[in-house]
This record gives sequence, structure tokens and C-alpha cells, in this order.
Amino acid sequence: MTPDAPETIFVDTRKIACDGDEGPLGHPRVYLTMDDHDQIECPYCDKRFILKGGISDKS
Repeated sequence: MTPDAPETIFVDTRKIACDGDEGPLGHPRVYLTMDDHDQIECPYCDKRFILKGGISDKS
């Protein structure tokens, strides 16, 4: 059996917070800031956050 792929979430801001979304079974809340690639992965749960519009919105 293969593990499920990490969840991908599209967001409107480059700064996000992640706590695993599992209540007491989650992880400590971490605050993450995206780099020039307009995406970042949580170091605890591997959830991927992608900026809506991404690089194509940059001038």
C-alpha cells in the first residue's frame, strides 16, 4: 500500500501558519513564508501551500 500524497492547499498570502489540522493529533503551529517559487512545504506534515496565481502574477 502506498502512502497518500501530501495535501496541497492554494492560499492568497505568502505568509501562512500550519498546525497539521488534526487538533491534538496535529503538530506545533509553525509560521512559514514562501520564497521566490511561490510555494512552501510544512516541515512537520509535508502539506504543500501554493500561492494562487503564483509567479505569473509578478511584474
